[in-house]
Amino acid sequence: MTIRLRITLLIILTFIAISAIGGYAVSQSRRSAVEVKSVTEGVVPSALASADLVSQLKEVQLTAMAIVTAPDQDIAAQANDKLTARKASLDEALALQKQHADNAVQRGLVDQARESLDNYNGAIDDSVKAKLAGKTELAQATFFGNVVPYAFELEQIVDTLRIEKNRSKDAAIATLNANLATTAQAISGVTIVAVLILTAIGLLLSRQITGPIRRMQGTMSEIATSQDFTRRVPVDRMDEIGHSIVAFNGMIGKIEEGAALLRQKSADVETMLQNIPQGILTIIDDNRVHPEYSAYLETLLETTDIVGRDVMDLVFSNTSLGADTLSQMAAIGGACVGEDVMNFSFNEHLMVGEIEKTMADGRVKILDLSWSPITDDADMIVRLMLCLRDVTELRSLAAEANEQRRELEIIGEILAVSQEKFHAFITDAQILIDENEAAVLAHPERDDDVLALLFRNMHTVKGNGRTYGLLHLANQVHEAEEHYDALRDPNSELVWEQAELLAQLVQVKAKIARYARINEVSLGRKGPGRRGGVERYLMIDKKHIADSLHRLENVNTANLHELVAVRNSVRQTLRLLGTESLAEALSGVLDSLPVLAVELGKKPPQVDIDDGGYVIHNQVGGLFKNVFMHLIRNAMDHGLESAAVRTALGKPAAGNIRLEMRVDGEMLQLALSDDGRGLALARIRSMAIAREFLAEDELLTDDEAAAMIFRPGFSTAEAVTSTSGRGVGLDAVRDFVKREHGDISIAFTDDAVGAAFRQFRILVSLPAGFAAERNDAPDELVQQLLNATPASAARGTTGALNI
Repeated sequence: MTIRLRITLLIILTFIAISAIGGYAVSQSRRSAVEVKSVTEGVVPSALASADLVSQLKEVQLTAMAIVTAPDQDIAAQANDKLTARKASLDEALALQKQHADNAVQRGLVDQARESLDNYNGAIDDSVKAKLAGKTELAQATFFGNVVPYAFELEQIVDTLRIEKNRSKDAAIATLNANLATTAQAISGVTIVAVLILTAIGLLLSRQITGPIRRMQGTMSEIATSQDFTRRVPVDRMDEIGHSIVAFNGMIGKIEEGAALLRQKSADVETMLQNIPQGILTIIDDNRVHPEYSAYLETLLETTDIVGRDVMDLVFSNTSLGADTLSQMAAIGGACVGEDVMNFSFNEHLMVGEIEKTMADGRVKILDLSWSPITDDADMIVRLMLCLRDVTELRSLAAEANEQRRELEIIGEILAVSQEKFHAFITDAQILIDENEAAVLAHPERDDDVLALLFRNMHTVKGNGRTYGLLHLANQVHEAEEHYDALRDPNSELVWEQAELLAQLVQVKAKIARYARINEVSLGRKGPGRRGGVERYLMIDKKHIADSLHRLENVNTANLHELVAVRNSVRQTLRLLGTESLAEALSGVLDSLPVLAVELGKKPPQVDIDDGGYVIHNQVGGLFKNVFMHLIRNAMDHGLESAAVRTALGKPAAGNIRLEMRVDGEMLQLALSDDGRGLALARIRSMAIAREFLAEDELLTDDEAAAMIFRPGFSTAEAVTSTSGRGVGLDAVRDFVKREHGDISIAFTDDAVGAAFRQFRILVSLPAGFAAERNDAPDELVQQLLNATPASAARGTTGALNI
C-alpha cells in the first residue's frame, strides 16, 4: 500500500473533524515525496552523469592513444571507428548536462567544456590523420603535445562541473532533508494536537513514513560525507520512499562503477606512458625537468637522476654540439616558457632535432629530438615537452644501405664503359694524379705554374670521368678542383698547405683505386681487354694478312713493276696495324654528349667527322680523347645555343659540330668548328679587363683577343658550373698539345672584323707520325694479279688475327 492511500484511510477514520489537520499532513507528505523524486530522479542522476563524463573522456583518450601507438594501419583504422562512437557518446553526455544545468554556473561550465571539447577533438583528429597517413612520429608528438594538454584542461572543467553537480546534489539533499525534517515536525505537531485521536495515527506515520525517511536521510548524509560509494540504503518497502531509495542506491552503484572504471583507465594510461619506447619529459622554468616523465627516459639516458635537473646537463652534456648551439639551446627555455606560444614558432628552427651523445662507457648514441609546447587557455606556454628516441641503429643501417647503394651505382657506372676504355681512363687518371702528387711533393711553397698544372690535370680527370659517366669519381675530383680554384683566387684566405694538398690527392687516388678494385675484383675485368694490348698485340683483319701473303706468294719476281706494287701494298697493310679511326678514338666523348646536352638544356648536337682518309695510332688515342674532350664540351657549352634561341634565329634546334683531319707536310692538322654564335670577342675583351689581363685603354686585334682564351684561369662563362667557368679547359688542351710538340690556334672563318661574335675554327697541329693514310683499294697491277689467280687461292677468312 502506498503512503498516499494509507494517509487517506487514516483521514477517513478520524472523521471529517480532523480533515484539515490530515490534509495538511498529506500536503506535506506530497511535497516531500515530490522533492525526494526530484532529487533521486533529477539532481542525483545529473550528478551521476557528470561523474561519468570523466570516464567517457578517458575512454576517448585511451582510444586515441591506441590509434597513435597502433603497430599497423589496420588496427589504427579499426580503433578510429571506436573513437568516433566514443566521441559521439561524450558529445551526447555533454549535451545532456547542458539540458539539466541547474544554474548559470553549471551552464557556463558546460559551455566551457563544449569549447574545450572542440579543441580536444580537433587535436585528436590531427593525431589520427597523421597516424593514418603513416606519420607515426608526428601523430605521437601531436598526441602528447596537444591532445594530452587539452585532455587535462577538459578533465579539469568536467571535474569542476562534477563538483558543482555534487554541490547542487548535496544542497538538494540538504534541502530535501530540511523539508523532510519540517514535514516530520509538522506531522509530529499534528499528532500532538490530535492528542489521543491522532496518537495511533502519529505512531503509524512515524513507523511508516518518518522512520524510513530519517533512516534514508541519515544514510544519504553519511554516504555524501564519507564518499564511500560501496554503502547502500536498506530497502524494506516498495512505496514512494522505497522507490526513491532504490533509485538512490542505483545512482550510488553507478558512481562506484564509474569511479572504479576511472581508476582503471587512469592506471592504463599511466602504464602505457611508462612503457612507451620513447623518452618523454617536460621542461619548466630555468630549464628544469618536471617530475612527470616516461620510465623509458631512464633507460635511454642511462640515469635515474632526472627530476629537477637542468635539461642542458641531462640531455645536451657530452654531445657533439658546438658552444654556439649549446648557448642557443640554453636560452630557448627562458624564451618560451611563460611566453606566448608564438615564441615557440619563432625559436623552433633553433631547436636541435638530432644529437650524438657520448655515454659513460664511451658508447655514442644518436638521439632524435622532438619539441612541442604545452599551453594554457591563454595560449601561454606553461611547459615544453621533449620526446627523445634512440635512432643509433637506424642511422647505422641507413649508412650501410647508402654505402651498398653507392657500390651498386659505381658498378653500374663501370659496366656502362667498355673494358678497354675504362682501363685506359684509369691508367690516364693515375698518371695525371701521380704527376700532381710529384709536383706537390717537389714544391712545399706556392708556385703558380704548379698550381696551373694541378688544375689542368684534375680538370682533365674530372672531364674524362664525366665523359664516361663515372660520376662518383668525378664528384670526388671536383672537390679537389674546387680547392685548387680557391687557391687561385687572390682574395681567398686559403694558403698553400702541402700536407692538405697531398691528403686530397690521397682521397682521389683512393677513389680511383676503389673503381679499379671493383672493376677487377667484383666484375673480373682485369686489364685492358682483348683490344687493349696494342703495345704487345695488334688486332687486324685476317683478310688483310691473307691478301698480302697471297700477293707475295704469287708475285712475278721477274717483273719489277709487280714487285714494287706488291711491296707498296704490303707496306700499306703493315702501316695500318695498331690504328683506329678518329671516330673510334673519340667514341667515349661522343657518347657522353646527350647527357651533357641535358645538363646544359640543349639538344644533342650532330657531330660530323671527316678524317680525310687517315687513321690514328692506338698509342695516341688517349691524347686525342684528352684534347677533344675539352674542345667538344667547350663547343657544347659556349658555342651552341639553346634550341629556343636557335629556332628563333632560323637554325635547326640541334647544333652541328664538325671535325676535319688532314696531313699537311710534317704536321697532322685537325680543325674543329660549330654552327653556334661564334667566339664572343666583346666579352673576351671585357673579361680580360676585369681580370686585369688587359688595361682599359689597351686595344687588341681580333686575333690577340682570341688568343686570350688559352690563358690559365680565363673564362667567359657567367657562372661556374660542373662543365665550365674555371678557365682551365683550353689551357689544358694547349698543355697537352705542346707536350707532343704540337700547336693550337684560332682561325676566323668570316670577315666581320671587330664584331662582338665571329665564326671560327680551332686548329690543332700534331706530328704527322701520329696518323697513317688509309688506302683500302689495291693498286692496278695488284688488282690485275689478283684477277689472274684462281679464286680459291685469293679467298681469305674475315676475322681478327693477332700477330
